[in-house]
Amino acid sequence: MAIVLIVVLFGFTVTGAARSQEKTPEAPPAAARVETNIIFGMYSGLALVMDVHYPPNPNGYGIIFIPGSGWLAPMGYDARPLKDDTLQVGVFTNPLVAAGYTVFVIDHRASPRFHYPAAVEDAQRAVRFIRHFAKEYSISPGHIGAMGYSSGANLSSMLGVLEGRGDPSASDPVERESARVECVVAGGTPADLTTTQTPEGVAFISAYIGRPFFPGQRQLTGGYKDFEDASPLFHVGAGDPPFFFFHGDKDGLVPIDQAERMEQALEKVGVPAKIVRIPGGTHINLIVPGGPDFLGDAVRWFDQHLKEAAQ
Repeated sequence: MAIVLIVVLFGFTVTGAARSQEKTPEAPPAAARVETNIIFGMYSGLALVMDVHYPPNPNGYGIIFIPGSGWLAPMGYDARPLKDDTLQVGVFTNPLVAAGYTVFVIDHRASPRFHYPAAVEDAQRAVRFIRHFAKEYSISPGHIGAMGYSSGANLSSMLGVLEGRGDPSASDPVERESARVECVVAGGTPADLTTTQTPEGVAFISAYIGRPFFPGQRQLTGGYKDFEDASPLFHVGAGDPPFFFFHGDKDGLVPIDQAERMEQALEKVGVPAKIVRIPGGTHINLIVPGGPDFLGDAVRWFDQHLKEAAQ
């Protein structure tokens, strides 16, 4: 099955083509239904929207999906929302929908107009909203997973490692809900934003944080703590949910050691973690001949750990 992947991952447009021997859905399941542009929050009058992909045979669990974008969005009234990256949505979420998961594909504030922690706050708001209205979506409010690729993996991971406590005194009942998810799947994950070495990575991380970053020269980087705070690796704790990573071993933009270090940190505190290494996989092309069935593995991870949490 030939798949051409043209996406904006970590902030720039690339093309990858490969033939996969694994079964990878290219179109939504025939009976699936998509509800578009649901407003899950308003930030100073700016609507934050998401699409809900309903499975033909729901299993009662929800997963938030965050597309990779380099935390970057074009500016202009005709700009396409991040959630409308149909190729990423198709490749990564269709297997979940086919397996019975209700998938929430979200938009979020992004650079160059907005900086950290705006994207994290929006992702948390989405989880709170989904949890508050879980009954309407026919999912369990206490068993929500997160999945993302590249910058979306960074944000999905943050949903797992941050406590995300609700504010019991908030006037908005949505804000009283927890923003923490119960399971995470992350691909091409920028886990440590303080160690990026490539010029492309430095450029997009600097734009995301909102200040220049000088790798290896902390004394020259203003507000260095923000780069740590935006890195899931520095928030790992014993109470974190199970994490599954998939990563190309030839990824030149986000080196695989980012996922490896994250896996090691989680295992050190007793959190279930697993990484699937994709031989020959790059940041823009993960579907390689004879490669592992990482999408199937992702579904199986959710099947195991979300259902375990429910039981």
